[in-house]
Amino acid sequence: MNEAVIQTSKLNRIGTISLNRANAMNTFTIPFAQQLDEALWEMENDPQILVVVIKANGKNFSTGISLEQFDNKSQHEFRDFLYRIDAFYHTLAKMKTITISAVQGYALANGAGLAFATDFTIATASSSFGTTAINVGLICLGPAAPMMRIIGRKKTMELVLTGDIITAKHALELGLITQVVNDDELNETCDKLAQKLAKKSPLALQIGKEGLNRLADSNHYDQGLDSMDDLFATLCATQDATEGVTAFLEKRPPVWQEK
Repeated sequence: MNEAVIQTSKLNRIGTISLNRANAMNTFTIPFAQQLDEALWEMENDPQILVVVIKANGKNFSTGISLEQFDNKSQHEFRDFLYRIDAFYHTLAKMKTITISAVQGYALANGAGLAFATDFTIATASSSFGTTAINVGLICLGPAAPMMRIIGRKKTMELVLTGDIITAKHALELGLITQVVNDDELNETCDKLAQKLAKKSPLALQIGKEGLNRLADSNHYDQGLDSMDDLFATLCATQDATEGVTAFLEKRPPVWQEK
């Protein structure tokens, strides 16, 4: 029996998804993309999971879509193929669960897009990022979706149309990733962040993520602010909000009931 190209595990309210096509630089195929999307939804639908960590086996995070699949297809067939390959972008954008990617080696094309689409991205100092499809006559429009949201039109245009590979330091400066660590500290740093988040109020995490996503998509300051207050009021009316404030005043750890 073939080994799963996506591996999953769960421990202490943290779910881990591991990309497992190391011999092919974790490139995307239909089975790989489908299993990744299924794993994300499995974690999202598990009430015990508060944080999902996406890691990669091997030297590289992912170098994008496997080029062997760009054979003779019609436009309709390519569209169906790309919808299936890129399903994870839609899923990550819909998830209420917090997501973290841990990046080593190359994160290129759809691999870069996957890293940028998570809520947090921790990368090793030696890792590299690039929307490189244009260098083989294709174009990274899938990865452009999260990039446009993060860094805007000009920089997205530059990176997607030049296909340049940038360092983790440069990606950090642009705001595409969250943190750069020494190569031997990636897993430890990622695990510490996941554990820190998993101790927070589950309702506050979910409402906070929803609010920040809404704010990023809002073009109107006043409407955006009012929407944030509406969500905050919803949280304030929960039992866990009362528990959090009471626990702080009583100088004890809170006990979350998710109510």
